[in-house]
Amino acid sequence: MNHDSVSSVPSAPAASASPAPGPRRPARALCLCSGGLDSLLAICVLREQGVDAEAVSFTSPFFADPSGVSRSCAALGVKLHLVDFTADILALLQNPPSGFGSCLNPCIDCHARMIARAWEFARENGFDFVATGEVLGQRPMSQQRGPMNRVRNLSGAGAHLLRPLSAKLMEPTEPERSGLVDRERLLDLQGRNRKPQMALAKKYGIREYPAPAGGCKLTEPNFCRRLKSLMEHEGLGEARLFALLAHGRHFRLAGGTLLVLGRDRADNEFIRTSMRGGDVLLRPVGVPGPTALAVRAAESDLECARAVVASYSDGRGLPGASAESVAVRELHAASRPSDFPTVPRLRDEFKSFML
Repeated sequence: MNHDSVSSVPSAPAASASPAPGPRRPARALCLCSGGLDSLLAICVLREQGVDAEAVSFTSPFFADPSGVSRSCAALGVKLHLVDFTADILALLQNPPSGFGSCLNPCIDCHARMIARAWEFARENGFDFVATGEVLGQRPMSQQRGPMNRVRNLSGAGAHLLRPLSAKLMEPTEPERSGLVDRERLLDLQGRNRKPQMALAKKYGIREYPAPAGGCKLTEPNFCRRLKSLMEHEGLGEARLFALLAHGRHFRLAGGTLLVLGRDRADNEFIRTSMRGGDVLLRPVGVPGPTALAVRAAESDLECARAVVASYSDGRGLPGASAESVAVRELHAASRPSDFPTVPRLRDEFKSFML
């Protein structure tokens, strides 16, 4: 202390001085990010007021490829954490506390579980709160006040969950009350009008972003038809089987065998590498055509499986190919491959088997 500045007026003995507080560290936010515009804007709104924001995105065979969200975060210079969510989805498919949507989509419980996982990760890694890009009223079911409050309560994050784009229309959260975040600089977006978000995208220099979409295959009727059949027959115990759901054409043959038929070269390769013991791999010989996998094949279904492969091949009318039959090769895990001359049929004959 500079004694020249001390008053000469007697005073009580001074308590030991505490060090002056230094600059407060920036708040740290973990933002759930789908790669869509709203979640990117939520990150930008928080960063604009000095919050150190990182992103987390959840992956599973039921969600869109994560490359899109990776590109979006890289463009913003945001660190991205990818978390596998497959086990969580499988558990919810067996017993969703809030039920399903129009398909096999447990949206309320899925979103709550994502936030729970994010909040768990946040606490373990020194983040102060979690944030999402939800906009009140934007979706007719999941983004209404009631479902949003239910998600908050089910997640366990409680007041540590902030929705920056609609925060002014909702109760103040813990980061707002504690001063980590300035509530006045958050937004009051509401409804399905996307013009405010597009204006914000321009402001923040976000030039590329996907059109609004769910990105979840559990909302797609065709995919869910396949999934329901898988749940009823093979179950959900093998990751490679629900990964197969997004590939090729699917048939449930008369004896119960699942036949997956490739549509293109990528499908054919994925199907080939998915073979396990008990399966049979089939493909036409000498002519272009699909690779097929008969999962846990019943012997009684193999003749039909060969007919499907022959019928979807290009064997008819090609130089050197028989007009009457196509050779279909069967490969079993424990035996040498065998070729079977197979007469193609009209594809319509297999429509009743198609999933």
